[in-house]
Amino acid sequence: MGEQPVRVLACGDVEGRLNALFNRVQTIQKKTGQFDLLLCVGEFFGTTPEAEAEWQQYKTGAKKAPIHTYILGAASQETVKNFPSADGCELAENITYLGRRGVFTGVSGLQIAYVSGREAQQEPAPAHCFTAKDLSALVSPLTSSSKFRGVDILLTSQWPRGVWQYANNPEVNTKFCGSTSVANLADKLKPRYHFAALEGTHYERLPYRNHLVLQENAQHVSRFIALATVNNPAKKKYLYAFNIIPMKTMDPSELVKQPQDVTENPYRRSTKDKTDEVQSEPSHQFFFDLGKKQDGRGRDQQHDGDRHHQGQPKQPRRHPQPTGPCWFCLASPQVEKHLVISIGTHCYLALAKGGLTPHHILILPIGHYQSVVDLSSEVVEEMEKYKSALTSFYKSKGERCVLFERNYRSQHLQLQVVPVPLDRCTTEDIKEAFMVQAQEQQMELMEIPEHTDLKQIAPPGTPYFYVELDSGEKLFYRIQKHFPLQFGREVLASEAVLNIPTRADWKECKQTREEEEESCKQLRDDFQPFDFAWED
Repeated sequence: MGEQPVRVLACGDVEGRLNALFNRVQTIQKKTGQFDLLLCVGEFFGTTPEAEAEWQQYKTGAKKAPIHTYILGAASQETVKNFPSADGCELAENITYLGRRGVFTGVSGLQIAYVSGREAQQEPAPAHCFTAKDLSALVSPLTSSSKFRGVDILLTSQWPRGVWQYANNPEVNTKFCGSTSVANLADKLKPRYHFAALEGTHYERLPYRNHLVLQENAQHVSRFIALATVNNPAKKKYLYAFNIIPMKTMDPSELVKQPQDVTENPYRRSTKDKTDEVQSEPSHQFFFDLGKKQDGRGRDQQHDGDRHHQGQPKQPRRHPQPTGPCWFCLASPQVEKHLVISIGTHCYLALAKGGLTPHHILILPIGHYQSVVDLSSEVVEEMEKYKSALTSFYKSKGERCVLFERNYRSQHLQLQVVPVPLDRCTTEDIKEAFMVQAQEQQMELMEIPEHTDLKQIAPPGTPYFYVELDSGEKLFYRIQKHFPLQFGREVLASEAVLNIPTRADWKECKQTREEEEESCKQLRDDFQPFDFAWED
């Protein structure tokens, strides 16, 4: 067959919403062409009369799935009745139950391993659970072959426990999420893609290695993707589309290529990591959205975690508070209010002290957040609004802007926005200036893929330096030990960009309070036509 990619759709818990799922699939196929198969993990059947009525239409042939659909077995006692046996079978035209566990190999050579249900907590195991015997019956025949390199796809309904180690945090309570047996299974089977559901959320982990660097031969990476429930009200992603060339037809050197954002294997943690994990479960800020509507601007508010009593209405989220004095919290007595240009609901703009240029501005959260990756969704949303307002403002002045953030030896997030005249240099020149200066300092700036979120690369607490160019390109450096504090300014002040080397250090550019007030008033008036906060 040669290297022919297979076009695959994967889906989270369907819970009986068959029409919603298949309508969505049809829409996608109209736009992008036919897919080869749809793989469903989690709970496929629903328990409501509506779900039962929908299923009957497919079962009787009144309706037909628009794609070959492969599903896992029951994940709860209530849905067991929909599966006639533990072995796989066709349940309706184009809808196939894979079975309790096994390996399915398509005509293309694509190899899919699967395990239905949840890990059994007792013997004999209920019908919707798998046992250690099921797993060894799946693993042994595969791994006993000396040619075994891994499977293309692994389908489990439960998450693997600890998959988030060394990576971005999911929106789940990691104390209770996932199965250790599934984690061991994933470690042994080395899937290129591993899909799971049941947690009602979407989580795409950074790819991880299946070998120890410099100690073992390079192997392919694995990607874990958890999917949400079909048609969930929060609009979390429940369908994932991808192309995959089966491992057996791939060029081995292509197969083992490592992406830039690859991490260590989460299932092979050292003993130290394992003891650390027990002592330091992540705090609740990773599981809950920190930023519901605030009740005012800059009042003395405190962050109340997620402690609300049963029966009482949930209190609105408060801004997080600093542990000591902070120069940038809007409610703080230390903040220099004469530098403020605009105040939104969650963010504000301020003139940079000792700015590189007269229009050098900071975007700051009103509440106390240390970095962009700590922000709640509505703060991020408003920050994006400010970014686009500033982009339009600078454009009207014949300038493009560069944004950078240093999350290192800083207490409160400051997103620096610096305009560069369009006739001075191109975006490509600016990008090159950052790359060259980073190399000179033995730092490797990496480019973040277009649709990758910073949170996926830098979990909260990671020191980093980050640049965003007006083309949408993003550069990232994970700070190891030391980092030149003025690095961002030095690059922009350099000959290659603004050519004002004497202004690299803000302390050398300080103005008197009167000058600052004058500059700020001027800037506030200039920016007003672009200021969405002014309209509120």
